[in-house]
Amino acid sequence: MRARTAELPLLSVLAVVGAGLVGSVVLHAWRAGSVVVGLGLLLGGALRLTLPTRQAGLLAVRGRAVDATVLLVLGFALVLLANTIPAA
Repeated sequence: MRARTAELPLLSVLAVVGAGLVGSVVLHAWRAGSVVVGLGLLLGGALRLTLPTRQAGLLAVRGRAVDATVLLVLGFALVLLANTIPAA
């Protein structure tokens, strides 16, 4: 059973990021899509912080602090960037 559920955290992050990319490209809503991608990265950072290493699956690449810091910083930066660029 572990083999089936081990990658659920990564799949959930990829689903959110994929939805953001679809929103950016297909719907031509790049600002909203960028925010959704950033939220997906924030979700990945939160999951990496809260889940044990065995349950984090492929979200666990390096140490917990490094993985979570990279995901959280990139997520916050992307959401901030998407919200600070003025509308055309």
